[in-house]
Amino acid sequence: MLIDGLIKPAVFTLIFVIIGLVFFALAFKIIEKVTPFSIRKELEEDQNTALAIVMGSIIIGIAMIVSAAIHG
Repeated sequence: MLIDGLIKPAVFTLIFVIIGLVFFALAFKIIEKVTPFSIRKELEEDQNTALAIVMGSIIIGIAMIVSAAIHG
């Protein structure tokens, strides 16, 4: 009986994790296409702190949207 009560939430959690990862990947791809420079080069080689803060803000914003969608 306890297993039945855990399977449904586990499946829903897995579904929302997949949805969240898809949104993160999609947002990153859109940002890469929009920017005229290489984000990876700016973050890794040039250590652009301002860009890292902007990218972190975007990730937090998407996380908040996905979280709100999960909680209804």
